[in-house]
Order: sequence, then structure tokens, then C-alpha cells
Amino acid sequence: MNATKFRRPSTTVTTAAAVPADPLQALDRIDRAILRQLQTDASISNVALAAKVKLSAPACLRRVERLKESGLIREVVALIDPKAAGAGMLVIIGVVLDRSTPESFAEFEKAAQKVAGCMECHVVTGEFDYFMTIRTRDSDSFNRLHAEQLLYLPGVRQIRSFMVLKEILSTTKFPL
Repeated sequence: MNATKFRRPSTTVTTAAAVPADPLQALDRIDRAILRQLQTDASISNVALAAKVKLSAPACLRRVERLKESGLIREVVALIDPKAAGAGMLVIIGVVLDRSTPESFAEFEKAAQKVAGCMECHVVTGEFDYFMTIRTRDSDSFNRLHAEQLLYLPGVRQIRSFMVLKEILSTTKFPL
């Protein structure tokens, strides 16, 4: 007598908004290869990308579109060399606000987005409330920026500036 095994249906309920705990785990080796190539050179043609990851061009294009739709590929941009653009000095700024209210945080965040040369602004834990990274030409231009913009950021009790002497690692490549 032949016994037939039936697979029990999953009792896990999934919703359209469900996001895997680790979206990178859901990627196969081809998706990872595509992402590695695009992180190295996003201007590569689809035909060249397909050849590098050993897929047909239409299949490769479908995968890239799926990676965009899933949000793993957020945008495709050109990375400008800061030194060539006249902004070779990198300054990291620690900011402490005078109040820890939602209103003071929102007001600061809105103003921080308008600071010239501000590349990043992050809420952090610890001694500071925020860290900002700012690109500027040199110490004189940073001094002007400090006097004209940073000192007037709303709700700021303290600003500490750290001029970067040497960039050891600065990358946009996400580890896969």
C-alpha cells in the first residue's frame, strides 16, 4: 500500500505589509551579484550587467525592477568627489539641544536640513542629541558657516565640532 504524505498548510498569517526580519536573507546569489555590481557601477548597461551575472537581459531587468520595487534599491545616483567639488573638508558636529521635547527636536531637524553642506544628520543616544556631517571647502569656510548658520540653529545648547584629519573609510557599498 502506498502512503501519500500531505503537507500541512501553514498557520502563519502574512499580510501585504509584512517585511521579512532580514530582507537580505531572501536574496539568492544572483540578486546579491546584481546588487554588488550595481554598487560598484550603477551606470552599467542592463546587457553588460546581465552578462556579468550570467542571466539573459530581460531576466536581469526584471530582477533589477523587482529589487527597486522592494525598496532594496532606493535610488540610482552619481557620487561626486568632494575634493573635486571644492568641499574637501569634512566636519563632524555633535549637537546638544537645550530641551528634549518633540517640538524642539522637530524644529531643529527642519532647520538642520537647510544648513549648507550638511550631508547627514542623525538622532543619537549618549552625550549628544544629534551628529551632523558637513562638507566645506576649508577651515575658513567652516568658520563662516559656523558663525552664520550653526550658531542660529533653534534650541541648541551646545555644538562641538570635530574636523576630520584623514578619512580612513567612506563608502556607499552596503555589505551583502
